[in-house]
Amino acid sequence: MFVDFNGSFLVVNTRSYMAEERVKELRNDGMISGTVNARLPAAQTTPATLPTSSMVENDTRCGEQILSHGNMEKVLIGVILTMLTVLTICGNLLVVISVCFVKKLRQPSNYLIVSLAVADLSVALAVMPFVSITDLIGGQWIFGKFFCNVFIAMDVMCCTASILTLCVISIDRYLGITKPLTYPMRQSGRCMAKIILSVWLLSASITLPPLFGWAQNVNDNKVCLISQDVGYTIYSTAVAFYIPMSVMLIMYHRIYRAAKVSAAKHNIAGFPRPEEEDSVDCVSAALKLHKEAEECASFSQLLRADRRNISVFKREQKAATTLGIVVGAFSICWLPFFVLSTARPFICGVRCSCVPLWVERTLLWLGYANSLINPFIYAFFNRDLRTTYRNLLRCRYRNINRKLSAASMQEALKLAERNDSML
Repeated sequence: MFVDFNGSFLVVNTRSYMAEERVKELRNDGMISGTVNARLPAAQTTPATLPTSSMVENDTRCGEQILSHGNMEKVLIGVILTMLTVLTICGNLLVVISVCFVKKLRQPSNYLIVSLAVADLSVALAVMPFVSITDLIGGQWIFGKFFCNVFIAMDVMCCTASILTLCVISIDRYLGITKPLTYPMRQSGRCMAKIILSVWLLSASITLPPLFGWAQNVNDNKVCLISQDVGYTIYSTAVAFYIPMSVMLIMYHRIYRAAKVSAAKHNIAGFPRPEEEDSVDCVSAALKLHKEAEECASFSQLLRADRRNISVFKREQKAATTLGIVVGAFSICWLPFFVLSTARPFICGVRCSCVPLWVERTLLWLGYANSLINPFIYAFFNRDLRTTYRNLLRCRYRNINRKLSAASMQEALKLAERNDSML
């Protein structure tokens, strides 16, 4: 009995030792998975000695998978992200330099475009480089906990300032179109400065809660993620995106409706058209009866009114087209990202992100692309900005003010000659 007991005890110890050695070998080879527990008897393994696959692959609290890129993938990603960053910097620098150094462009309405360019430039300088480096190494945050909070604050503030400025520009365009007589008198540099300051203060207010304890950002030395607190997520996404987008859509609808009404006025039966002006002989009509001369005078007044209406219609149509493109580009770039950001806490919980990393990064860079295209959208519809861009890129910056003044004078003379020929 004693010998048999010792022998049985020796066999059991030998099996346990072999099982432990096998576990160590699997752990060193990185091959431990859920199938190991199924093969080994329950008496030989315990949950405390066998880590799960998620603990081996990634010990982050959020469980996000760190991507592994090959050399060719790193080169391709680096080239694309570097091009996006450099083009964003150059495009927005052109806007700032153009408005600051060209007298004709230094108008209160253009101050908003400068504020937009500064916000987009800040995104390119203070946010994009760190996101690019993080993406190149597979998504792992390597800049520490303290800078994670600083980075998130800069990212949220600059992107929100860009979006809110687009919203204010849409309101400014709407008021300029619907109140062309009174709005320019109310528009001043001081008023625009107050509006711009309010935009940046509101943008900064969104970054304060995570810094003062309302909602803590997620950071465990490998992941840097904005706070997933449900209340903060609803507040931040509403102020930064959903409310500005709603205002922009309302302004676009109203400008489009005003342009449509103006177009309908030009289709009234019997209303004089510009191509009909040459067929009217006011001199022969004046040689006839006095009554016909009065009718001719009233007809000339109708022609002048028609030209004014055509000018207003063209201005409304241009504003509607510009704002429509701005709203469309803004929605395409930012809507997918903010929908994902709003839904993520409800799907994944408040302490993690269960969304694939490549999906998050793709939608994030799509939003950053809006900072790239903004300068080119406004330059496309603003001839003075296009001319300034062209001269700056050709290093012909000495006579830009003189060239723009000469072009404006020629345009005014052509318009005056056209009006004289119509009378």
